[in-house]
Amino acid sequence: MTNVLYDLPGPKARLHNRILGVVSALGIGALLAYIVWRFYDTGQFEPLKWQQFEYTAIRYQLLDGYLTTLRVAGTAAVLALLLGALLAAGRLSEHAWLRAPATSFVELFRAIPLLVLIFFAYYGPIQLGYKVGPFWPLVIGLMVYNGAVLAEIFRSGVLAVARGQSEAAYALGMGKTQVMVSILLPQAVRAMLPVIVSQLVVLLKDTALGFIIALPELLYAGKQIGGRLPFGLPYVPSYLVVAAIYIATCGLLSWFAFWLQKRLIGGPRRRLTAGRVPLTTDQGATGPAL
Repeated sequence: MTNVLYDLPGPKARLHNRILGVVSALGIGALLAYIVWRFYDTGQFEPLKWQQFEYTAIRYQLLDGYLTTLRVAGTAAVLALLLGALLAAGRLSEHAWLRAPATSFVELFRAIPLLVLIFFAYYGPIQLGYKVGPFWPLVIGLMVYNGAVLAEIFRSGVLAVARGQSEAAYALGMGKTQVMVSILLPQAVRAMLPVIVSQLVVLLKDTALGFIIALPELLYAGKQIGGRLPFGLPYVPSYLVVAAIYIATCGLLSWFAFWLQKRLIGGPRRRLTAGRVPLTTDQGATGPAL
């Protein structure tokens, strides 16, 4: 039996894949065990280094940094989605005066590193004599970069829908905007949703670059907490806590995307069975019944 893209593995190949999976899992487990042992050997799990997390002020400091991270990520995500949708519409336009600027914008800002965009948004106004805080430069950098990436995701998702769908809609007399909103986008969103969420997870993690411009977000708070000499400079414990918060947040976002995708698909499919058609002997005007 063969699949569309590749031959299904046979018994030997399945056994080889299982062995490779077990060896890989053991290797990863051994690496994690070595890292934990090194942390223990260097005293990273000493009670003194973790003692400060018992204080309410430290917890509030982490909470404030986490809320700042969520504010930046939420604002930048909404703006990036809107910008990406506009750029994708421009790239899909039949008019060259819309398509050319949108294409140039996407190709330009996808090629510039995100950190450079943040520096431009932060230090550019300062050089011109304007005083700006670190919040909006980080949001602008994330919006521009991720908006350009999301534009390509939206465009590829729309183009992935079978061409016959739009041709059938045009044959029914629907306009281009109606075809895009009612026919193409509902189908494209189902295919694009995992990729969109993956990009939003990247956006959330990239908010950590805000500590470079002194934004008091989660990583910046962890750096301040880890630099306290009375607790033995607990950088590793602080960063472990910060990493756990990031992992939990990204995992929750991925779970929400999975749940939303199931809802968009329509939940469990119902089995449709044909009912029995009663046999009739009624003579109709069209002739004898079968």
